[in-house]
Amino acid sequence: MDLSYTADEQAFRDEVRAFARASLPPELARKVFDHRRLARSDYVCWQDILAKKGWLTGHWPRAFGGLGWTPVQLHIFDEETAAAGAPRLVPFGINMVAPVLMAFGGEWQQQHYLGRMRENKDWWCQGYSEPGAGSDLASLKTRAEAHGDHFIVNGHKTWTTLAQHADMIFCLVRTSTGARKQEGISFLLIDMHSPGVTVRPLIMIDEEHEINDVYFDNVKVPVANLVGEEGKGWTYAKYLLGFERTNIAGVGASKRELATLKTIAAQEQRGGQSLARDPHFAARLAQVEIDLMALETTVMRVLSQRGKTPGPEASILKIRGSEIQQALTELMMEAVGPYALPFVPEAIAGEGTAAVGPDYASPLAARYFAWRKTTIYGGSNEIQRNIIAQAVLGL
Repeated sequence: MDLSYTADEQAFRDEVRAFARASLPPELARKVFDHRRLARSDYVCWQDILAKKGWLTGHWPRAFGGLGWTPVQLHIFDEETAAAGAPRLVPFGINMVAPVLMAFGGEWQQQHYLGRMRENKDWWCQGYSEPGAGSDLASLKTRAEAHGDHFIVNGHKTWTTLAQHADMIFCLVRTSTGARKQEGISFLLIDMHSPGVTVRPLIMIDEEHEINDVYFDNVKVPVANLVGEEGKGWTYAKYLLGFERTNIAGVGASKRELATLKTIAAQEQRGGQSLARDPHFAARLAQVEIDLMALETTVMRVLSQRGKTPGPEASILKIRGSEIQQALTELMMEAVGPYALPFVPEAIAGEGTAAVGPDYASPLAARYFAWRKTTIYGGSNEIQRNIIAQAVLGL
């Protein structure tokens, strides 16, 4: 595998870098670099900018209105926008349900929903997990009963990320009962503004409202919003999860956080010298950097398999990506020491200042706690290791 960039790829990097610097609002970049809480308007602002440029879905095939970027171009785009301080793109529409619609959706679904995604008109969320169906997703109980030209949906989804902002939710529902749990599951697209949909917040340990309970009480959904064949939802769900787990790797964002960690370590003092010169800390920082370099190479190998759906290798990316993200938050906490202890929600939101210590320290405790979830969502890392053992090692 040739890891050097061609002249065209270098030119593309220069173009993305220049565009990000010129188009990303400085106040938004500052919030990202300082780990402040982002509002819905922050995400929408950046995605609107990209949509007008045609880059929000630049990685899509040209047949679906994208620019047909190569895996290398997509990697460059993610890296350069992250380095500039751009928020991560909300993945549920453009990176998760979009590939499902491209592969299995009907012509109307592709034209309507993919068209609206290209223009950033809809905010999507994911309706997979339930109170009794998380890692064992096939145990889901949300039901959809057919009534002529529509379904009636009743049930309860949980841990639904950013559902409070969503216009649409792609949902796994049970339409029949088969011999196996995986049978009888269908894939529905549901308008979050439909009568009978209720969103209730779940406040996390960092006092952030990121996840939600979503309840469906006799929600009417057109049959036209059934993706593919009834009862084939489990197949489509697994297809989608490959893209989700690949996306979780987050190499570009981790490289930005690594640079931030190095800056913090250089500023913090231990025993009369910068923490960056402490041999023990420097060794741990170097190990994370080495791990991130290895992950980046592996991501490129997976993405380079054009036309092939991410398989068990996506589990490897999910495990290592989430572990590296957590390691970076741990080292940042350690770098600022006792200044990370005060937890001032107003400071994290950018509405005040930290109680003590430098401004950059105030959000780090909350961020450390929040990122404990990365090894759980998208399928826990324990489940990912089972997938690797069974599908790759044959155990």
